[in-house]
Amino acid sequence: MKKTRHNSRAAKAPLLKRKRQVKKKNGKKRGKEEGIITPLIEKYWFQRYSLFSKYDDGIQMDEEGWYSVTPEAIAIRHAEKCGGAGLVIDCFSGVGGNAIQFARLCPFVVAVDIDPQKVNMAFNNAKVYGVEDYIDFIVGDFFQLAPSLKGDVVFLSPPWGGPSYKRIEDFTMDLLKPKDGYSIFQTAQRITPKIIIFLPRNVNLNQVEELSWLSCPPLSIEIEENYLEGNFKGITVCFGSSACS
Repeated sequence: MKKTRHNSRAAKAPLLKRKRQVKKKNGKKRGKEEGIITPLIEKYWFQRYSLFSKYDDGIQMDEEGWYSVTPEAIAIRHAEKCGGAGLVIDCFSGVGGNAIQFARLCPFVVAVDIDPQKVNMAFNNAKVYGVEDYIDFIVGDFFQLAPSLKGDVVFLSPPWGGPSYKRIEDFTMDLLKPKDGYSIFQTAQRITPKIIIFLPRNVNLNQVEELSWLSCPPLSIEIEENYLEGNFKGITVCFGSSACS
């Protein structure tokens, strides 16, 4: 098992596809006008440019999106790990933070989410980054759709249960949503053995390593700690040697 540490800063990945011009808006004014800044997400508001560097250009998020979207620098790191894979399937795509970065570095992306509102927001956000033509957005249940999905790399960033996950000393795989981590992983394996998972920083690493033994022969595994401006944000786990570059 390979374990590394990666500290992301404000660096941006090279854009491989053409950008579209979008009229810039004042993000702070827009947010307050729409009444989206609730006490729960106030602290995330001050981090908005680390979530989406183009926030002021019309990015949309619901309350859950504010605290669950992958920070952009880490999403770029995830895309880099795909090594330009032909088709990436983002199984819990939310408001599109990861799908956008996959679309910037990989030929095509399938983004799945069960919430129609989030899918609409993700499509809007992809338009802001000029990559909507490289993403197929699907409203549906990943577990029901998995048998019909085919791809080169599967990306999993399942819900962690909200901000309260930080108060858990030992985050076990059964705490992931909407099903336990073992069920999620086994479903993804039916698509491809090349799997990337983004997990909480306090996840039980022994259980994470056990996932590799769900395949025969066992999958290779690489664990990377993700830091943003020196703050420990989460853990990225790659399964299958060619899933990570």
